[in-house]
Amino acid sequence: MPKITYIEHNGTEHVVEVPVGLTVMEGARDNNIPGIEADCGGACACSTCHVYIDPAWVEKLPAKEDMEEDMLDFAYQPDPARSRLTCQIKVTEDMEGLVVQMPEKQI
Repeated sequence: MPKITYIEHNGTEHVVEVPVGLTVMEGARDNNIPGIEADCGGACACSTCHVYIDPAWVEKLPAKEDMEEDMLDFAYQPDPARSRLTCQIKVTEDMEGLVVQMPEKQI
């Protein structure tokens, strides 16, 4: 299981193992990590699982699909290069060491 580091806006780090096949959002939810609300449960129908991807990982992840791009318009302070919705990132073995940082708030 790959270890993913979730960093809260205040700098608190949570390093957890997330099973392959789950999403990065499910990994946060299942490990009670604050800062990812996931109001829609992973349906890509809100932006409350928004994170900033560590710059070293931006190019390593699959590209955003149109629906994710559209929902990021509703996120708090989206970054065109680094913002992603964690419900749209399926965990693979290649994601060992992935680092994501939560925004100040979810809207």
